[in-house]
Amino acid sequence: MAGSTQGDTPRTTATGPAGRAAREPVTARWRAKLYRVRVRLRRTGVDYFRGDGADWLAFTALALAVPLLVLVNVLFPDWCPPTALVLPVLAGALLLRPGTLVLLYAAAAFGLIAESLIHTGEKVASERPESYVYGVTPGAALVVGAVGIAGLLVAQFRRRVGVPWRGGSTMLFDLRERIRVQSRVPDLPAGWHADMALRPAGGQSFSGDFVVATRTGSGRRVLEAVLADVSGKGMDAGSRALLLSGAFGGLLGSLPAHDFLPAANGYLLRQDWDEGFATAVHLVLDLDTGEYELLSAGHLPGMHRLAGAGRWEVKEAEGPLLGVYDGAKFEGVRGRLGPGDLLLLCTDGMVELPGRDLTEGMDRLMGESDRLVAAAAQTESARGGAATRLIDTVAKDVNDDRAVLLIWRQ
Repeated sequence: MAGSTQGDTPRTTATGPAGRAAREPVTARWRAKLYRVRVRLRRTGVDYFRGDGADWLAFTALALAVPLLVLVNVLFPDWCPPTALVLPVLAGALLLRPGTLVLLYAAAAFGLIAESLIHTGEKVASERPESYVYGVTPGAALVVGAVGIAGLLVAQFRRRVGVPWRGGSTMLFDLRERIRVQSRVPDLPAGWHADMALRPAGGQSFSGDFVVATRTGSGRRVLEAVLADVSGKGMDAGSRALLLSGAFGGLLGSLPAHDFLPAANGYLLRQDWDEGFATAVHLVLDLDTGEYELLSAGHLPGMHRLAGAGRWEVKEAEGPLLGVYDGAKFEGVRGRLGPGDLLLLCTDGMVELPGRDLTEGMDRLMGESDRLVAAAAQTESARGGAATRLIDTVAKDVNDDRAVLLIWRQ
């Protein structure tokens, strides 16, 4: 044959590209298919937990749970009463959209009807019908119906808010953690120590008090910290505190120190809130010299403990509340933290009680600080948690937001 020589292997489709594809391991092709399925399932799961995906999977599982509970009720009525149908109803209220939830309720209603018919038949067929105690009572039907109505209201609320229950709790947790992260004081150089504690009113997770702090200036040798108290308390003030803490954190360090409070005041005025005011104290501390300036917007005075003299100085700056009127002026007060000195900043929840003067509350706070905080300043290990201990001692059970910021110089 032309073009061939003795000993050449005939070229067939088995040795060409098609042949190599045919010899490709079957496992590799299945691995590619499984990968595509896995990616699709992962995307579906992500969409569902974001509230964007279909809820057919959850509905199918809950709908199948209904006949299973009916069967268990028929076989073991002592262990599975008719009211057990509230379990898929409750789960559906958290997982399903209102339209799909109505279908699940229809399945639960048919389940109750089936249980009632089966137990009625068994009662009639029983040798002693008067002693047969199983069945669907009106009370059981009312309980399942009431839970269903409450679940439908929950589902409607979730739909109106636009946040699924899975992401709603996560979002609230994330918001709370953001406030806490923003309230952390940055690491300070050797010879300085800071401690801060926040305690919301009523044991809630959100507070109207917050702290934002950063290091600025040449070589980051200046500490700027703002302790603010938003009008209201707890959950009522938490959302506004989160918004303001983000805004204040963006302004802090981006403007000259004396421009911060005027800018914060203008921002608050632009929000046009019904309860739009807040108090704040702005600390500007030189970490090389210990010299500081306090600028206040209607906030409590700072308290400076002089280690050498063993006494306290009240540092009261002048300035109006934030968000009251435009063009407000804020005058600062200066001081210097020497070795062993302590600067204490707090919100009014630490010193304000009905029937007690603010001065009396501040005196008590400074007295307790002498015992708890000033003693802790002598050892590094005792400083951690000093602000929390101070809250627990002075204002543990006060129904108000409380915040304390402590700055020591060794």
